[in-house]
Amino acid sequence: MKLAVTGKGGVGKTTMVAGLARVLADRGRKVLVIDADPASNLALALGFPRDQRLTPIAEMKELIEERTEAKTGSMGGYFKLNPRVDDLPEKYSLEKDGIRLMVMGTVQKGGGGCVCPENVMVRTLVAHLLLGRDEAVILDMEAGVEHLGRATAQAVNRLIVVVEPGQRSLEVAQKIRQLAGDIGLKNIGLVGNKIRGERDREFLLEKMPGFPFLGFIDYDPKVVEADLSGTPPYRENPAFLQSIGEIADQLLT
Repeated sequence: MKLAVTGKGGVGKTTMVAGLARVLADRGRKVLVIDADPASNLALALGFPRDQRLTPIAEMKELIEERTEAKTGSMGGYFKLNPRVDDLPEKYSLEKDGIRLMVMGTVQKGGGGCVCPENVMVRTLVAHLLLGRDEAVILDMEAGVEHLGRATAQAVNRLIVVVEPGQRSLEVAQKIRQLAGDIGLKNIGLVGNKIRGERDREFLLEKMPGFPFLGFIDYDPKVVEADLSGTPPYRENPAFLQSIGEIADQLLT
């Protein structure tokens, strides 16, 4: 299972990714989570100690220059377009309770996207993780599909767009669908988060016709408290795990 999760900032993407990783790991699957959102703090949401931090791959200057044979920050010129990356998941990751975490960092962009060593390194690594690994892979992205190219998009079983009851969230979801369509990624599902009642659910269904919903997650003060304290949203929260489990069931059918 290869999943990419995106959505407007603040809708609960990281919470969704952490919960889904926990559910899949509890069901016996090997899980690799990729933090590709510069604003995310997925390590805390997965319960990693605060003193355990990973340097984003995109910021590993010496590694990038070694593998691409080019100086970081440069554009054009000659460098390896297919650097070796297969050894990186074991070298530059953290593992806890059956979940492995890697941090990608930001893909540099300039116009339509720069052809630079950092960009090539990150995209090659993401492609390897999606195409060459046998575990469940969950990619936590910023509000877009910048880390995916046409080849890697074909490996994604589902693009999950997290939305909340609000017009701005839905406008971002529409834009994401357009960007995903540009690279041939059409298998999209929505997850409604922070649902306060039936009215919120009906609002999302009415405003997003043509989008399949994988499920809904109720607004939960325990999740808010977990975010404030930097602890996993699923800890001592069976209701949250049940909602995520139902979404996982939809993904597995």
